[in-house]
Amino acid sequence: MSSLLFTTNSAFYTPPLIVLLALIIDALAGDPKWLYRIIPHPVVLLGKLISVLEGRTNNSRESSRQKLIRGIQCSAAVIAAAAIAGYVLALLCQTFPAGMILLAILASSLIAWRGLYTHVRDVMIGLNQSLDAGREAVSHIVGRDPESLDESAISRAAIESLAENFSDGTVAPVFWFAALGLPGLCTYKAINTLDSMIGHRNERYEYFGKAAARIDDAVNYIPARLTGFLIVIAACLVKGANAKNALKAMFRDASRHRSFNAGWPEAAMAGALDVALAGPRIYDGVEVPDGWMNENGAREIGPEHILRALLLYRVAGGLIMALLLGLAFVIYSFS
Repeated sequence: MSSLLFTTNSAFYTPPLIVLLALIIDALAGDPKWLYRIIPHPVVLLGKLISVLEGRTNNSRESSRQKLIRGIQCSAAVIAAAAIAGYVLALLCQTFPAGMILLAILASSLIAWRGLYTHVRDVMIGLNQSLDAGREAVSHIVGRDPESLDESAISRAAIESLAENFSDGTVAPVFWFAALGLPGLCTYKAINTLDSMIGHRNERYEYFGKAAARIDDAVNYIPARLTGFLIVIAACLVKGANAKNALKAMFRDASRHRSFNAGWPEAAMAGALDVALAGPRIYDGVEVPDGWMNENGAREIGPEHILRALLLYRVAGGLIMALLLGLAFVIYSFS
C-alpha cells in the first residue's frame, strides 16, 4: 500500500499524493526569485536550448519543406532531451528515502499555479491604481499592444490569460505528471515551451514551428477540456457565478476560438462570469480576428471581474487537489 501511495519503482508513475504535494509546494512558494537568481529555472534552460537549435537549423533560404523537416528535427531533439532528463531525475529520486519529496519539489518548478495567480492579481491591483499601471501589469502576461487597451480590454486580457494558462500552466502539467511521471511532465513542458517560442504563424516560423504547434495541440487536447469542466464545477461553488451559462458557453463557443484548445477554458470562464471574452484583438498594430466567447455577456468590465475570476481560479485549483486526494483514496481502497 505505502509503495503505491508514497513511493514508486517506475520513473513513469508518480503516486497521487506526491503529485498533490508538488501542487501544494507551488501554491505556497511559487517560483522563489532568490532561488532562480542562483540557478536557472528549468524553463529558461529549455528556452536556451530551443534558441540555440533554432538559430542553427532555421535557414530562411531553405524551402518550406526543408524548414518543416528542420523544425521536426529541432522539436524532436528538445523533446527527447527533456524526456531523458526527466527519466534520469526520476530514477535518481528513487535511490534515497526522501527522494519522493525531492521529486515533488522538482516537479513544482514546472507548475505555474501560483505564478499565474500573482501576475493576474497584479493587473487587478494596477487597474485599481491607474490605467497606465494596469497596462504595465498586463503587458507581462499577454502579447497584444497594451497602449491600445482601455480598462475593459485590459480586464478581458487578464481573465483570458488566467483561463487559458490555467490549462497550460497547471492542469496539463499535473495531468501529464500524474499520467507519465516526471518524464511526462518534462516532455510536456518542452512541447509547451517549443510552441510558445516557435509555434507562431509568421514568416520565420510558419513551417519551422508547424510540428511544435500541432504537437502542443495534441498534448493539450484533454487538459484544455478538463480545465473547462473544472471552471464549470467551480462556478457551482462560487456565489454569483453562473455554472449553467458556463457549460452552455463552453459547448457553444469553444469551437469559434482561433485556438484549438484555448476556447474551452475561456468560454467556460466567460459564461461563469457572464462577460464576453476573446473577440478581435491587436498584435503589433495588426487586428487579429477571433470569435467571441459568450458574445452576449458584458463587455464593459473592470477589476471586480478579475477578482471574481481569481476566486473561480482558486476554487478550481482546490478541485484538482480534491481529485488527487480522491485518486489516492481509490488506490488505497483497492491495494
